[in-house]
Amino acid sequence: MASLEMSSSGKHSTGRKKKSTLVDFTPLVDLGFLLITFFMLTTSMLSTHTMEVQKPKPSKEQSPITESQAMTLFLAKNNKIVYFFGLPQKDGTPKDALVTDFGKSGIRSVLKSANQKRNPMADSIQIYKTWARQNKISEKAYKQYRAKMESRFADKALIVLIKAEDQSRYNNMVDILDEMSIANIRSYALMDISPKEAQFVHSLIK
Repeated sequence: MASLEMSSSGKHSTGRKKKSTLVDFTPLVDLGFLLITFFMLTTSMLSTHTMEVQKPKPSKEQSPITESQAMTLFLAKNNKIVYFFGLPQKDGTPKDALVTDFGKSGIRSVLKSANQKRNPMADSIQIYKTWARQNKISEKAYKQYRAKMESRFADKALIVLIKAEDQSRYNNMVDILDEMSIANIRSYALMDISPKEAQFVHSLIK
C-alpha cells in the first residue's frame, strides 16, 4: 500500500503526486511553416506544359484546298493510320493510300517530310519554338517569327484533314494532335468520316 504522509497542515495526503501533462507544439508549428514554405517555392517553380493548338480566325469566306496542299489521315484500329496526299477520287474514295503507325519512323516522319517539302523554313520554326520555351526569346517574338516564315509559303502550306473511324481509340486523337504541333503544321481540321471512307479503311486494316 502507498504510505501516507502528514502534511504541515495536519491533513493526510497520498504519497503519489499528480503531474500535469504538457505537450510542446512549438516544433510542430516550425515544421508546418517549413512545409508551407517548401510547397510555395516548388509550386512557383513548376511550369505548365500544354499542347499548342492553332485556332483559326473566323471568316465567312471558305478557301478551297488545292490538290498539292491536301493530306488526309484516317485513324484506324490497332493504332494504325491510313493516309493519302491530294484530294479523293470522284466516287469519294481515297487514292494511293498508305498505312503507318505512331512509331518513331511512322506518321511523325511523314508529316515532317511533307511539311518540309512545302515549307523549306519549317525547321527554323522549331528552333524559335525551343528558344521561346527556354525563355531566350519572348512568346510574342516567336509568334512574329513564325507568322513571317509561314506567310512566305502560305499558298503551298500543308493542310491536313483528320478523320477517325469507329474502331480507333480516343488517345489516338490526342496523339495525332500532338504530332501536328511537333511537326509545326498550322492548318488541320477534324472531320467526320464517310461510310465509303470507313469501308475503305476497314479493307486495309484487318
